[in-house]
Amino acid sequence: MSDQDLHDLAQAAGIAAEWRDVHNKDHEVGPEAMRAILAALDLPAGSEAEIRASRERLREEGRGLPPLCTAIQNRPVLLGLPGEPEFRLRLESGEAWEGRAWQADGLLNLPPVNEAGYHELEIGGQRTVLAVCPQRCHGIASGTRPWGVAAQLYSPRRKGDGGIGDFTGLEQLAVSAARRGADALAISPVHAQFSADPERFSPYAPSSRLFLNVLHADPAALGPDALRKALSETGLADEFARLEALDLVDWPAAARLRLRVFRAIFDRFGGDRAFDAFRREGGEALESHARFEALHAHLYGRDPALWHWKSWPAEHRSPEAPGVAEFARAHAKEVSFHAFLQWIADRGLGAAQAAFKGAGAGIGLIADLAVGTDGGGSHGWSRQGQILSGVGVGAPPDIFSPLGQSWGIAAFSPRGLREGGYAAFLEMLRAAMRHAGGVRIDHAMGLARLWLVPEGASAADGAYLHFPVMDMLRLVALESRRHEAIVVGEDLGTLPEGFRERLDETGVMGLRVLYFEQGQDHRFTPPAQWSPGAVAVTTTHDLPTVAGWWRGRDIDWRVNLGLLGEGNDGGEQRTERLLDRARLWEAMRESGVAEGDMPDEDEGGRVATAAARHVASAACALALLPLEDALALEEAPNLPGTTEGHPNWRRRLPGQASTMLDEPETAARLDAFAQARSPKS
Repeated sequence: MSDQDLHDLAQAAGIAAEWRDVHNKDHEVGPEAMRAILAALDLPAGSEAEIRASRERLREEGRGLPPLCTAIQNRPVLLGLPGEPEFRLRLESGEAWEGRAWQADGLLNLPPVNEAGYHELEIGGQRTVLAVCPQRCHGIASGTRPWGVAAQLYSPRRKGDGGIGDFTGLEQLAVSAARRGADALAISPVHAQFSADPERFSPYAPSSRLFLNVLHADPAALGPDALRKALSETGLADEFARLEALDLVDWPAAARLRLRVFRAIFDRFGGDRAFDAFRREGGEALESHARFEALHAHLYGRDPALWHWKSWPAEHRSPEAPGVAEFARAHAKEVSFHAFLQWIADRGLGAAQAAFKGAGAGIGLIADLAVGTDGGGSHGWSRQGQILSGVGVGAPPDIFSPLGQSWGIAAFSPRGLREGGYAAFLEMLRAAMRHAGGVRIDHAMGLARLWLVPEGASAADGAYLHFPVMDMLRLVALESRRHEAIVVGEDLGTLPEGFRERLDETGVMGLRVLYFEQGQDHRFTPPAQWSPGAVAVTTTHDLPTVAGWWRGRDIDWRVNLGLLGEGNDGGEQRTERLLDRARLWEAMRESGVAEGDMPDEDEGGRVATAAARHVASAACALALLPLEDALALEEAPNLPGTTEGHPNWRRRLPGQASTMLDEPETAARLDAFAQARSPKS
């Protein structure tokens, strides 16, 4: 077979044959990476015959209409079909149109549709769903300049949380923030994890993005008496209190305790009509997730080699496999238990959003949507045709990671999405927006392309796979409008050309982070010049806090863990940081939020207050202050590039969720943040 044939197939499948690094040097993608990604797309390319067959499959798929097409509301509908056939369009409202399409500029045209929604189109003997989408997402009213806070959900404390921040604590924090004038509260991902393996607790590598992390459910959700009886029966009251007092979340211990308590509660649970209705509403997706959780605990508990569903017996490797239904019948109570946990979690998150809105928040909770899932989880098992297998998401080599990054998470298959009418993408969006007034899309570049690394390969030996970005952004806008949820796209780092403009056109707000708002001369950009269509933040979960950045805690950690290279004491980084501190302080003096000489490195509280006012004064539509900066803490939630040595996703905050924002220093900082957001400021 010729390399050109392989390249042609890869290009037709959306795989880039080369990539450009941060030094503007071009690199060719190796044939093995191409074949591995093509295999993950169900397009084998191991021989000349396979390449021909896979190319013909792609040609055949491109000859007709896909199961779902997108169009922009009030604009002509454009389709890639020949001729000028008659069409019939039935709108969601029940109205029906008939007519004849016409050719213009090489595309088949239908009249503009003014009703957004998912409509039924018959044309030229074919049927498809026509998703007519608004041009822009649900947005923030001009001139309002709302503000909010951001929280890692596991970190706020409340009495009785058993060592993990939960949805009841979230509700208390949200109501407290609303009373101080906050309109939004952005939270870390709350996707479902692995109840049988609590060692895996990164919120960005979940088991499923369709369901919730049940460890955030409040065991007292069915009443304090139910919890007291469960603690008494299990003898876990002392352990519950011990875990609650820790400075770091002990995920394995707290998870096992919480699940034991929930089992005791479930054993006493006599049923509930609301639970029955929740289970009916959840349908196949909820049933598959509950069955996975029960199966995973059963098989992995017997043999650690059976952690991944691919290693399970054949009769259990997919939801449709005959052994799965048989297992569910034999273990009906266990399956019901996992559905029960989802019900409790869903009620808790819904109550937090309702309470926040009820207390006056204009936006509400902003959910965080991880870029992928753990391939061995519930999502990968139940949506095998929609999620890539055999390759993982990562990043090519750059200045910070010269060997590249492999994150060990699975992504959607663009081919599978198109063939499935984007059903998997839509159900994920709807799950994220179900109890939220907004959603943050992590690594939003993934809507356009993802760096994929074949299993067993180095991170540098990957390739970019392109996604149907136009369709996906349009669907994001449609679901955003239907749920009245704003959309934030994490657009940091190197982006494809024109991608940020696409986000702007669709009303997806980017992120503007204090540390990165610098010009070519390294001077910090005045906040009045920050993008009006973005969200301003002091920092993110992957970056140092303001007080930590000022002291250089991130540099300390990287030196201590050897992340800067053997023998590197961080001297160069500290010198550059000192220069940046001077530049930032000067910029904050110029913006009128700071005065006097540059603070010493142990005056983080003073710097955090000035930085909060600086960011809040930005021209951005929304400004968020992470709780770590509201409290002027030095330690960050996560240190990228580490799995050991740094307590990622474990730090708990001082104080109580219901009152921490009212502590004098914190309250003063929040008041300054709010004042700087005033439309009159």
